[in-house]
Amino acid sequence: MSIRVLLVDDQPLLRLGFRMILSTSPDLEVVGEAGDGAQAVAMAAALGPDVVLMDVRMPVADGIEATRRIVGSGSAARILVLTTFDLDEYVWSALRAGASGFLLKDVQPAELVGAIRSVAEGDAVVAPRVTRRLIDAFAGHLPDPSAGPSEADVLLDRLTGREREVLVEVARGRSNLEVAAALSLSEATVKTHVGRLLMKLGLRDRVQVVVFAYEAGIVRRGEP
Repeated sequence: MSIRVLLVDDQPLLRLGFRMILSTSPDLEVVGEAGDGAQAVAMAAALGPDVVLMDVRMPVADGIEATRRIVGSGSAARILVLTTFDLDEYVWSALRAGASGFLLKDVQPAELVGAIRSVAEGDAVVAPRVTRRLIDAFAGHLPDPSAGPSEADVLLDRLTGREREVLVEVARGRSNLEVAAALSLSEATVKTHVGRLLMKLGLRDRVQVVVFAYEAGIVRRGEP
């Protein structure tokens, strides 16, 4: 079955470019295009896409608000946001709104296609460069470890030592293959650990792992 994609961007030429890229993959089908966030919400409800390729800065309603509305409606659509370095604050807000992936707008066509497939399968994609920028941007807002146990600490106590190690690697923006190499595990084992830690922490996907890690202070500026 083909993956149904909704393109959302206020620039028609960019939508055309994305459509041309996706048209080269027989398993991807562009089911609609929206020029602003409000249209995106309406078309997501009407068309039931598997993946929404979402721009951030748009008129009427931006990509963050559109993401919040789509996720809040209970839609099964997964949101893949395209961003640029100078929009870090929007990235964080969209993560909190429920986006399932983030790529930079200079992404290569093959990477874009692969990311859409991954998101459609229930995984999540966060460009490592975006992850590193987020760490730098929000390091000053991380919790004070001297403040005592938090709700995050209680949740972390549910994890095994190995699951904690996997959590840290995922929070740094690494893929399952990269985590496997770093921890000398098989990729299948890493995938199993990721599934278990998601369940124990009550998280939906890898993007929420990144949010959780930043808010809990697990990953800090200056760490590799």
